[in-house]
Amino acid sequence: MLRDNPVERPRMSDVAFERICDAIVTGELAPGSKVKDSELAEHLGLSRTPVREALTRLIDTGLVEAKPAAFTRITPLNRADVEATLAVMEVLDQLAVKTGVPNLTDGMIDVMRTANDDLAQAIKTDNIGAALAADDTFHGVIVDAAGNPLLKRLMHQVHPQIHRIYYRKFSSLRGWQDAIEHHDNLITLCAARDEAAAAEISSQHRRFLGGLIGELFDIDESASATS
Repeated sequence: MLRDNPVERPRMSDVAFERICDAIVTGELAPGSKVKDSELAEHLGLSRTPVREALTRLIDTGLVEAKPAAFTRITPLNRADVEATLAVMEVLDQLAVKTGVPNLTDGMIDVMRTANDDLAQAIKTDNIGAALAADDTFHGVIVDAAGNPLLKRLMHQVHPQIHRIYYRKFSSLRGWQDAIEHHDNLITLCAARDEAAAAEISSQHRRFLGGLIGELFDIDESASATS
């Protein structure tokens, strides 16, 4: 039986993708910085082929951009692109909530409560990585309940960009305390299977986060103008 169901080894391109993606999200690979597949391969201890494949996938996610025969670089963070990404995520999230909430079980809602507790603990310990993971788990319950494979793929594709925005702009976990209260309210509406109200407060919260991020861009731009 073991021979019929061997454990698959992770593809090296998947390993490269995850490692490079994490480095972009956390800022280890800074926005606008140029990258070379040879240097990344050496750093990761891999051959150039899986690294090239990973960079191609990262271009599809929008985290990397390339100009043939010119450069490959980490996509810069600018206000217009961030606003566009957040707008898309708001629409996808609203669809997930509207279609997922009616399918939630009591067990799924319990998972959401546990994830929100994990988020609160992450905030206490100032662990943004754990906060993002808890937030993903929380919202992932609703996405799974929606039962829409295409919607799930689209949200999964946008997530790395959302993570980079949140990591870069919420490195001090500013705004996350409000997320706990929002999640509590969303859980109450989910338990009541009120998908319309749940979708509305979810959209409001996305816009609230967008406003905070806009304020941080204002601060950055003001600092640049006076330096």
